[in-house]
Amino acid sequence: MALTSDPPLDVAKPPAVPDGAALTVVPVRHPWRWVAVVVTAVLLLQFAHGLVTNPGWEWDIFARFFSTETILHAVWVTLQLTFYGTALGFALGIVLAFMRLSASPFLKAVAFGYIWAFRSIPLIVQLLFWFNLAYLYEELSFGIPFGPSFYSFDTMGLVGAMSAAVLGLALHQAAYAAEIVRGGVLAVDPGQLEAAAALGIPRLRQLRRIVLPQAMRSILPNAANEIISLFKGTSIVSVMAIGELFYQVQVVYGRNGRVVPLLMVATAWYVLLTTALSVLQHYVERHYAKGAVR
Repeated sequence: MALTSDPPLDVAKPPAVPDGAALTVVPVRHPWRWVAVVVTAVLLLQFAHGLVTNPGWEWDIFARFFSTETILHAVWVTLQLTFYGTALGFALGIVLAFMRLSASPFLKAVAFGYIWAFRSIPLIVQLLFWFNLAYLYEELSFGIPFGPSFYSFDTMGLVGAMSAAVLGLALHQAAYAAEIVRGGVLAVDPGQLEAAAALGIPRLRQLRRIVLPQAMRSILPNAANEIISLFKGTSIVSVMAIGELFYQVQVVYGRNGRVVPLLMVATAWYVLLTTALSVLQHYVERHYAKGAVR
């Protein structure tokens, strides 16, 4: 008996794909993006036009006071406060960070207590405490703890306004610097330390050549933000009548009544110096980014 099979079904052939030259490429259109660009550009142009044409800005007064000797000296005082506050603050912050990373519960508790206290108390309160140190402690002495003293001196002339400002800024900055450094160290893979210890590399060299170069990649962005914040935050020492930038601007516009142009003088100096710090941050970050994948 012969077997018969059904005739094959007609399978529809796929349509022929035309050559690439025959395809019409339509770019993706983003109409709302262009609307946002136009609106933003118009607002920026309006703002710039107002800066130039509004007589209330008094750019002639701004130009007259921008580089006067009083303002330049005030900028120098601001830079000094920033430098000393940063250097002392991060030096103490590194010590506090490694105290928190130590195996000693007592050192951990002391470092945690310091960070908790100085982050909780407003900076202006800390500055006023240090400025009134002579009221709190009329005399300081050196000797055996809880025993007789060998040398004592009056504190009335010990801490002046500038010293109190530097001390307050540095101690306040140390609390934040400690957490920044601790976070950067914890970001380093602990396996690298284990490998270095297996190779017999001393602990100090491990820290200097392995941990810190990698930790700096995490530390630098946050540290730069803290330095810039400290630079602008030095204006708070004006409550202690220290001749930094904002205080001198207040003194000048208190005499001549030109508030807006004098505030723009301070603003321009803050912007210029912050930009310089940002450029420095870029090159330091690029230096420590050597060998990184990102």
